[in-house]
Amino acid sequence: MSTSPTISLSELLSGADAAGHDHALTEKNSGLQHIHNHATGAIVWFPTWRKFRETSDWSEEVDAFVEDFRSGALPVEAGASRFLARDLDALLTRAAASSDANVFVQENLTKHLTRTWAVADAVAEAAGTDLPTGGTKPSIFADYPYDVYAQDGGAFATALWNDVIDARRNRALADEAARKALKPVSRKALKNAARKAARR
Repeated sequence: MSTSPTISLSELLSGADAAGHDHALTEKNSGLQHIHNHATGAIVWFPTWRKFRETSDWSEEVDAFVEDFRSGALPVEAGASRFLARDLDALLTRAAASSDANVFVQENLTKHLTRTWAVADAVAEAAGTDLPTGGTKPSIFADYPYDVYAQDGGAFATALWNDVIDARRNRALADEAARKALKPVSRKALKNAARKAARR
């Protein structure tokens, strides 16, 4: 790596949590963004993709992904694309099975955002090319459902947040439909059905 950041992401996030109620000012001063989780009353902070590169977490994650992708059976970009698809699918599957989607997204959103950005940066590092700047979409995101760099990552966070909540809601609706389909038929309903059949 060309730089050696010393501040951790957790330190940045903790600083934002302790900064008080002027969230706009905190965003301006910290390089972070936030979403207000109205269901829990919590503020979920996450870095812009640029700010994430200034943390020690970024350098550690990118180094680890570079090693993984270079040692994988697939070419680097193909391996990265497959990882992203599987990682997103796993996140939404876990969200659907969670007991509370609002708590789940609060606990998992930031990590997923930063991991996705780290994958793209690792591909650039492995190829010896410049890091993505948000101007053009890296090829590993050709089939990815989100624009991960728009609004410094804010659009990605908002869309992913909504999809996590929807995953749990859709599972709940499917479970309810399944319960209704398996609901025992009453004796009265069976008698009525038998009478109707006898008339035919």
